[in-house]
This record gives sequence, C-alpha cells and structure tokens, in this order.
Amino acid sequence: MSTPPPTGPLVTRDTLAAELRALGVEPGEILLVHSSLSSLGWVCGGSVAVVRGLLDAVGPDGTLVVPSQSGDLSDPALWHRPPVPADWWERIRAAMPAYDPLITPSRGVGVIPETVRTWPGALRSAHPQTSFAALGARAAELVEGHAPDCRLGEHSPLARLEKAGARVLLLGTGYDTCTAFHLAEYRIAAPLVDVGRPGPGGWEVVTEVSIDSYRFDELGHDFERDRDVVRGTVGAADVRLFPVADAVAYAQRWLPLHRSREEEC
Repeated sequence: MSTPPPTGPLVTRDTLAAELRALGVEPGEILLVHSSLSSLGWVCGGSVAVVRGLLDAVGPDGTLVVPSQSGDLSDPALWHRPPVPADWWERIRAAMPAYDPLITPSRGVGVIPETVRTWPGALRSAHPQTSFAALGARAAELVEGHAPDCRLGEHSPLARLEKAGARVLLLGTGYDTCTAFHLAEYRIAAPLVDVGRPGPGGWEVVTEVSIDSYRFDELGHDFERDRDVVRGTVGAADVRLFPVADAVAYAQRWLPLHRSREEEC
C-alpha cells in the first residue's frame, strides 16, 4: 500500500515565525514554550525548523525557555507506565546515573524541548528532575540558581520568568502542560512529600512540595474565561499566549478553593 500524502498545512520556519508575530509575539521578549510538534501539521524541517522559527519570532534580544524535565530519574517504586518488578527496585536505585545537565535527556516533554536542550549554546538548570533549558539573551539569568530541593517553586526558573515578565506560549498543547501553575502550589498550603532520586553520592531522598497537574485543564478553562489570553493558530495548532505572572496569580486563588472543595466531597 502506498503512503497517503500529508494533509498539511505546510509549516516552515518562516510561516511559523510570521504567524507567531501576527499573534503578538514581540522581538526581545521571553517565551516559556510548551509544544507539540505533531499538532502543527506537516513541518518542513521538523523540530529544528520550529526552534528556528521561535528564535526568529523573539529575535536576537529575546529568550526561548522550555521544560527539559527528566522524570525518569525517580523512585522505581512509583513507576507505572510501565511498572517494574519490586525485586528490581534496589538494583535500579543503585545503578541509576545521576543527573548531568549536559547529557541527561529530557523525557515526556516532546521533541521540541529536546531539540532546544541540545542546541548549540543552550543552558540548562540544575534540578535533576524538573530542569528548564533556555536559548537567547537572558538564558543564563533565568536558569541559574535552580535549587535541588525546589522543583518548580521560588528557587526555580519559574519564579525568575515571572519576575522577568515572561509569557507562556502553549503551542498545540493544553493547560495541563502549563508549568507556571505549579509555582502557585508553592504559595498555598500544599502538602510535602519525600522524593527519591539518584544523587552525586548515591540514592538520596529530599522533602519537596507536592506538585500535581490534576485539574489544570479546568483551571486553564476558568483562567481563559476570566483573563486576557491571546488565542489563535499556528499551522494547524491551537495557540494560547499569556503572561506567566497572570497564570500564577490566578492559580494561587483558584487552587485552594477548588481542591479544598473536592476534598470535602
């Protein structure tokens, strides 16, 4: 059987940059991008073209930031996609390589962030599970100082992005991917959890704020209803553009109300 031709639209580096600018992306700004390559259509040049288009849109004075998380550096006892036998857990903990920002691949965030992570000149933050990678004029100041016991809180790039006036770009993804909402979890009464991971001296356990993207899609729906969110399309992808600070402030009010209601039911 012959392979059917692509249905399009045809997306190129130039069309992507032009459509982002038409939506209001400005030269010199900082974008925190959550992305889905497959949502865009037929992309000439794949993820490389997308990254070049994003960099074109923000220009030489702008900065591109993406999540470059490595959630597989975690306790095998918690794995379920797929699970591993319990009698493997201790051996996995002992053998798991520690995080190295230069070589540890990202996982679960898509091919575009991994392309950014490996781009010449990219910088990556130090947290072994929830790092961010950045390219551009302000990359260093945004990713430095990511504390090893602060996944997505005040000592992570999210707080720096908020302070710097960055905007979130959801490029073909939903609000369930919006890491900015997690910063709000550090500013409300959230439970603490023990988090296991490989460290430089062997397996370690740190106490962290519990983070959970459950109901982020509902949170995003209400946020978009109540706040000024730019909506449009790039290629075939639905796109949303909004300030990090607005998303964090809204989530900080929304989460205690709605999560506490659910606990009472």
